[in-house]
Amino acid sequence: MNNSITDIKGLLVGQSENRKALTGCTVVICKKGAIGGVSQRGGAPGTRETDLLRPMHLIQKVHGILLAGGSAYGLDAAGGVMQYLEEKGVGFESGPTVVPIVPSAILFDLAVGDFSVRPDKPMGYKACINSSSAPPKQGNYGAGTGATVGKILGYKQSMKSGIGTASMQIANGVIIGALVAVNAFGDIIKDNKIIAGVRTVKKGPVKIGKEGFFANTLEIMQSFTGRKILSIAAKQNTIIGVIATNAALSKEEVNYFADMASNGIALSVQPAFTMFDGDTIFGLSTGQVKSDINILSAFAPKVFSSAIINAVMSSDPIDNLPSYKSTTTN
Repeated sequence: MNNSITDIKGLLVGQSENRKALTGCTVVICKKGAIGGVSQRGGAPGTRETDLLRPMHLIQKVHGILLAGGSAYGLDAAGGVMQYLEEKGVGFESGPTVVPIVPSAILFDLAVGDFSVRPDKPMGYKACINSSSAPPKQGNYGAGTGATVGKILGYKQSMKSGIGTASMQIANGVIIGALVAVNAFGDIIKDNKIIAGVRTVKKGPVKIGKEGFFANTLEIMQSFTGRKILSIAAKQNTIIGVIATNAALSKEEVNYFADMASNGIALSVQPAFTMFDGDTIFGLSTGQVKSDINILSAFAPKVFSSAIINAVMSSDPIDNLPSYKSTTTN
C-alpha cells in the first residue's frame, strides 16, 4: 500500500501541466473498464459525460476520468484521452470502432498564471502517455497546478492548494482509493484547525478577519463586509476528484459510494458545497472482490478527506501565494 489511488489494481494515473501558465490535467485510466458513478453536490459544476453515469442509463463502464484546470475550456483535454484510448482499442464497442467513455470535470484556475493557456487535447493525450501504476505526484501537479483555497476575499488573499491522493485497506483485501484536486471557496480543516484558507487583510484602517494569520471564512460570512463581498469569488472554486474501490458494486451502489465519499469534503472544508463550488466526485468500481456497500460508504469519506489534506499539505507556494508548507517552515 502506497496511500494512493493506484493501490487499486488496474487503475493508472497520468498528469501533465504547463508550469509557466500554471494549469494542467490529471487522468485516471481503467483500460479494462470500471463501473462508474458520480456525485455532484456543488452549485457551479463544469462537467462532461455525467448523465450517462446515472442509474437507468445504458453505459455501465467507463474507461477514463479526466480532472482538469482551465475552467470550461479545460474540458477539451478529454479529446486527448479519448484519442489515446481509441488507439489502444479501449472503449465502448460501437461496431466500426470503440468509443472511450471519459467523464470529466474542471476547476477554475484562470486567475493564476496565463489565463490564455488551458488544458487542451494535446495536454490530455500527454497525461495518458505519462500514466502509470506508480503513486501520482501530489501538490502542484496535473489538475492541481493552479488550484487555490480560501477565496472569499479574492484571489490575492487565498492560499495555494493542489492535487492529493490517499488509500485505505479496510477488510478482506478491499481497498478504497481517492484522488482529488482542491480548489475550494472555503478553508481547509485538519484536527479542527484551519491549515489553509483565506488570510487576514490588514491595510491601514481596513482590517478583515480576526487576529492571526487566517481570517476564517465562516466568520467573514457572518459579518456585514462578508455578506457584501461574496460575489468576488463566486466563479472561481470547486473540488473535483475520484473515489475508487476494487470491490464489486452495481451502478446504483457506485453512485451511492460517490455520494457518501463527498461527505469527506464536509469533514475537511468549511463551508462545503456552496453555490460558489462545483464539487464533483466520480466513483469507480473495478469489481475484483466482494464487499458490503455500507462498509465501503462508512470509510469512503475518511479516505477522500485524507486526499484533500494531502493535496493541501503537499503544495508549494506560487505567484506570491503562500502554501501550507511555506507557512509551517517560515
